[in-house]
Parts: sequence; C-alpha cells; structure tokens
Amino acid sequence: MRPKELRIVVTFETTTAAMAFESEAKKRQIGGRLIPVPRAISAGCGLSWCADLTDREQILDVMKDVGIEQEDVHECLV
Repeated sequence: MRPKELRIVVTFETTTAAMAFESEAKKRQIGGRLIPVPRAISAGCGLSWCADLTDREQILDVMKDVGIEQEDVHECLV
C-alpha cells in the first residue's frame, strides 16, 4: 500500500460531470485520476478527481472553461 499524501479532491454532483472532466483532463494532459469519493467526504455521485495540490488552479480553470461544475473542492489525505 502506498503512503497517503495531501491531495486535492474535486467532487461532482453527477457521474456525467465526473466522466466529462476526466475526458477533458486527458485531452489537456492534466495530472490526476478519478477515484471513489473518500469516506471523510460525502458527495453526490460517488466519484471525485484526485490530483496534486499544485494542479488546483489548472483544474478549476479547465472546469470553468468547459462549463463543468464541481460540487466541492477538498484537500485531504488520499
């Protein structure tokens, strides 16, 4: 098991939004991946985007640019 690190976790209200962001992130080569929402967080669809803290602004800018709304943004150990 790998050690936990402080990461940004973006939650989504719908699975569709989570999958749309995953697709856009891959196109734009943004680091991170879809994961189940950590237990410490409750979220609508059960999927979240996990990435390095340094990618926070880039992620939020892309979401705003393409019209994908996040439910919430957290920093937690993942």
